[in-house]
Amino acid sequence: MVRVLVCGYATVYLVLRSPHIWSTGDLGSERWDPVGVVSAMGLQPLSRPLLAALLVAAVAAGLAATTGCRFSVSGPAFAGLTLLLLTYRLSWGQVLHTENLLVFHLIVVGCTPAARCCSLDARRSDRRGTPADRLGTSYRGALRLMSALTALSYLLAAVAKARNGGLGWVTGGVLRNQVAYDNLRKHLLGDPHSPFGGWLTRFAWVFVAMALATVLIEWAAPLIGVRWTVARWWIGAAWAFHVGVLAVMAIVFPYQLSGIAYSSALPLERWVRWGWSETSVGGAQVRASGSSLQ
Repeated sequence: MVRVLVCGYATVYLVLRSPHIWSTGDLGSERWDPVGVVSAMGLQPLSRPLLAALLVAAVAAGLAATTGCRFSVSGPAFAGLTLLLLTYRLSWGQVLHTENLLVFHLIVVGCTPAARCCSLDARRSDRRGTPADRLGTSYRGALRLMSALTALSYLLAAVAKARNGGLGWVTGGVLRNQVAYDNLRKHLLGDPHSPFGGWLTRFAWVFVAMALATVLIEWAAPLIGVRWTVARWWIGAAWAFHVGVLAVMAIVFPYQLSGIAYSSALPLERWVRWGWSETSVGGAQVRASGSSLQ
């Protein structure tokens, strides 16, 4: 289920981002400033035919990974191509951090045997299914690693705020100034902005509460790795935090807002099948409990 959600989301996202990636061909060479893996590989601006081929290959690999078709190849290929293409786009302008977590999750999913059921690979296979108890054990490490990466992304944001804003973040002054500056800049440049956020800056006490909530949520991110009864409260707070960022700054974190960013910590098997039920794993029928395999 995590494979279907993460790979499916990434495929749609890549399709939507393709026009932006393709538009890099219209930018001048003076805008080229390679970062990340693009810099490490020593890549130069790609030709139009090669860029088009990479985009088509990435979408095809994404569809294959989502449906679990030849996943041992399509999974790693999709993760690698997505990393390359998104980094290539960032090498032409502002380096965004909203896509990092998605790529890291793709890499983890792509390196696991995540197509042993609910996939085309499983339909083609005539091997015996993995017992339900061992199935949970074999994937626990991957799910925990994905949750740890999610927690780390929030902790890094918390550290950055502490280093750059200091106590100003706790008192709300830094956040209030940032919201005012960001919305004014976007308004003057004709970009989408939040009139609500600009209006809200007249109430200083609101930003004290918002700043405290932000700091608490980010530093409490390791709670996502705790049992579901605890993790669900942090996931709800983190999702609400991104809704607040969208409302006051018009900044979208689509992966987090979709909820799929937290899928590694969600008891998906409970929501798919409640109680004891028959489920097919790798072509064999096994008894599966509604308790979390995580």
